[in-house]
Amino acid sequence: MMNTYIFDFGNVLAEFYPEKLTEPYVTDINDIKYLSEAVFDRLYWDKLDAGTITDDEVKEALIKRLPENKGAVACKIYDSWVKTLTPVAGMQNLIFDLHKAGKKLYLLSNISTGFAKSYAEVEWIKELFDCFDGLVFSAVAGKIKPNKDIFEHLLKTYNLKAEDCIFIDDSQKNIDGAKTAGISGYLFDGDAIKLREFLNI
Repeated sequence: MMNTYIFDFGNVLAEFYPEKLTEPYVTDINDIKYLSEAVFDRLYWDKLDAGTITDDEVKEALIKRLPENKGAVACKIYDSWVKTLTPVAGMQNLIFDLHKAGKKLYLLSNISTGFAKSYAEVEWIKELFDCFDGLVFSAVAGKIKPNKDIFEHLLKTYNLKAEDCIFIDDSQKNIDGAKTAGISGYLFDGDAIKLREFLNI
């Protein structure tokens, strides 16, 4: 029986657009693209997701990489990105409605230990996550999507049956990863109304 809903975070529950997260801290609009590409470089973020680099190490790398007058701004952007996040339209209400309906909710996200430690400082994220029965952050788990082992980790940790679960993510490769663990998937395209109709909520 399909009664367990597993959600990704970035661009499913929260908008994650580097330039949008950078813009509030930049006075010269010409710096937005330059700084966002540096701060959100996959060179750092893949390691953050895997838990193999710390926040301080990222900031040290940014200071070394960027001109002196840009390094401090880059660190400010990095320190503030969690607080700058905004929800994907319609997804908060969908989560609240699923919770009220007694559905089991879980989060499975490739995300850093820094986020895991600080998300509760952001009111809307804390309120959302309070609806969840369990949270799996890749850097904390030491496993990462789309690898099968992170999905098996979720199932084992929370004693879930794969056939009861559906995984909602914005990446096809992650959906495919879930399927290797026997979990069905839904490729999210940003349309919460369409997802709501699919889930019949």
